[in-house]
Amino acid sequence: MSNFEELAEAVYQGDDEAVIMLTKSLVESGAKPMEIVSNGLLVGMDIVAPKFKSGEMFIPEVMMCARALGEGLKIVKPLLSTEDSASVSTFVMGTVKGDLHDIGKNLVVMLLESGGFNVIDIGIDVAPETFVEAIKEHKPQIVGMCALLTTTMMAMQDTIDAITEAGLRDKVKILVGGAPLYPEFAEKIGADGYCVDAVACKEMAAQMVVNK
Repeated sequence: MSNFEELAEAVYQGDDEAVIMLTKSLVESGAKPMEIVSNGLLVGMDIVAPKFKSGEMFIPEVMMCARALGEGLKIVKPLLSTEDSASVSTFVMGTVKGDLHDIGKNLVVMLLESGGFNVIDIGIDVAPETFVEAIKEHKPQIVGMCALLTTTMMAMQDTIDAITEAGLRDKVKILVGGAPLYPEFAEKIGADGYCVDAVACKEMAAQMVVNK
């Protein structure tokens, strides 16, 4: 098994210590940072995603794997060149105003980072104007909003309206998700896509970047 394969396996096993050790070893041996990300860290999460989707793995296990991946990314990210960084797409993610749930959001953030996105997590209970400011500051390609309560679903409409009024709607794609949502609602409020779960969000975001 190569060092890259060992690193992928360590991510899949959610073994933080092994990921840190193997990532450092690859850096010291002269492996290129993007190779470590593409051939090791992300390969590990590529094993996890379909298993989560098929029900073979559950949220706590996925979050362990994603945390292990994050430990590797902490080491590699400062070493990425300006050219490498420029090729990474930015995704602003937040739970809408009035909603304090973050487990689903955190899983989406982890899976997006595993897919190579630069994720700006703006937290929970996020007001429409905060989403607008985040778009102005970070210039993302995609904005994600989640809600777990039926009472906070309409905050998504308010946020999209605020983004439109700020003249930014044509500059970003908007994805929405959360337990009470459904495709027709996403279409009604003017979102670009509805994500049934975190894996679907990662896949849809990746497709949007390819097709931009």
